[in-house]
Amino acid sequence: MSDVRVAGVGMTAFGEQPERTSRDLFAQAAAEAIGDAGVERAAVEELFYGNFMGEFAETQGHQGPLAAEAAGVSAPATRIDSACASSGVAVRFGVERLRNGDADVVLVGGAERMNNVSTADATEALAAAADALWEIRAGLTFPGAYSLMANRYFEAFGGDREDLAHVAVKNHEHAVDNDLAQFQRAIDVEDVLAAPTVSAPFGLYDCSPISDGASAAVLVSESFARDHDIDAPVAITGTGQGSDSLALQRRDSIVRTPAAEHAAEMAFEDAGRAPADVDVAEVHDCFTIAEVLALEALGFYAPGEAIDAARQGETTVGGDLPVNLSGGLKAKGHPVGATGCGQISELTKLLRGDHVNSDAIPEATVGLTHNAGGTVASCVVNVLEVVE
Repeated sequence: MSDVRVAGVGMTAFGEQPERTSRDLFAQAAAEAIGDAGVERAAVEELFYGNFMGEFAETQGHQGPLAAEAAGVSAPATRIDSACASSGVAVRFGVERLRNGDADVVLVGGAERMNNVSTADATEALAAAADALWEIRAGLTFPGAYSLMANRYFEAFGGDREDLAHVAVKNHEHAVDNDLAQFQRAIDVEDVLAAPTVSAPFGLYDCSPISDGASAAVLVSESFARDHDIDAPVAITGTGQGSDSLALQRRDSIVRTPAAEHAAEMAFEDAGRAPADVDVAEVHDCFTIAEVLALEALGFYAPGEAIDAARQGETTVGGDLPVNLSGGLKAKGHPVGATGCGQISELTKLLRGDHVNSDAIPEATVGLTHNAGGTVASCVVNVLEVVE
């Protein structure tokens, strides 16, 4: 099976841009990715586009053709909704299309406009990724759902708010020099602990922000890259996807995320790699506890052992496994439909050596992305490698 090469990536700044429509945001990201790849728009044979909140925030459905028009391509286009994993699934679909020999050039990505509505309305829209019958009717929001997971984790394994605070501090530190990040300022543990409570044990700094933004990537077959002399040293060598019960109450445990475990197992087997081979990771830290759960589900830590990874410096710059060098969702931002492909964009640049934080991992050749939807009811994991 030939490698799928990441020929080009593009990403808008993530943050508050309420005046910009999702189509405008995606047009920018797609243009950057196509320009980075050095391909003609006419070469794009298919588009997979992630978006979750379009109907809520912009009264806009049927966004596949809209995304193609914004990108300036005439290829068949499909909008994908998998909550916060929407563009992660879009990337996976693109990889599979290329591997099956159905295309040589695929544009993938996503966009979300969230700040043109109130915080209350955005929160209500995001809650639609939960179970409407058993969770939304009861008033459960995602800060509440993840706080249940965090408190149960503390009961099962130990740990406390200060452990989570170190996750937030680390990711803010990683974002300081990232011009595309929503929050480019450092915080300390005291800032996190003193922040207003959102849903115990979470304070404001434990939660990812409401963000506007878009991301895109041009994926090409190995043969296309060779025949067209495209410099694409990063390949997606493994991909996996998993699902779980939508409602927390229907799960055997809320301190493990089987969808991520299954996606990781699939991706590692696909790539012929293991957790120990990974040099750098971008994981879905929508809340600080989510990074902890991700590290355990991916096999980097045993259950109950990742809670103090950030505190011990193991996932920071200079640690054994730098995690979220982009700033993660926590500091880079979380425009939900753009997040998964945004991870691909940032990790590709980190591995190519043209990211602002690439100097932190000069010898890195294997990276991983972990993109989750809801309370990890859906998850996509991709393994990226420097192949030349």
